[in-house]
Amino acid sequence: MDSIKAPALLAGRILLSIIFITSGWGKITGYAGTAGYMEAMGVPSILLPLVILTELGGSLAILVGFQTRIAAFLLAGFCVVSGYLFHYKGITGTAGQEMMDMMNWLAFMKNVTIAGGFLTLLGSGAGALSVDAKLGKA
Repeated sequence: MDSIKAPALLAGRILLSIIFITSGWGKITGYAGTAGYMEAMGVPSILLPLVILTELGGSLAILVGFQTRIAAFLLAGFCVVSGYLFHYKGITGTAGQEMMDMMNWLAFMKNVTIAGGFLTLLGSGAGALSVDAKLGKA
């Protein structure tokens, strides 16, 4: 089983980082729209540069396996907080909102699940196929 550990951790890092690389880039290219959405959800848009840095910077660090445990910790927290702010609070339970509630619930659970993946990386480290390993910090 040890022979699959390094490639499995690399594949996991790639898969975990894809969503945040695309999301962070989308926030850059759609900055005004994202800022407006954040404001509409009660989140100050002044935080958008920090969100972009966390998503894009953190996911690129995960991708290459640099400071993986720190990036994984930060992204796990980001997943839980953003899931709560943008999805959990949207779950009302009223009869007319069932579809929206289900979409918000699924989005919230997606965030929680991804946080679990990042916590796994926090515990395991980046593995042998990483910058951390080359620096002796895996």
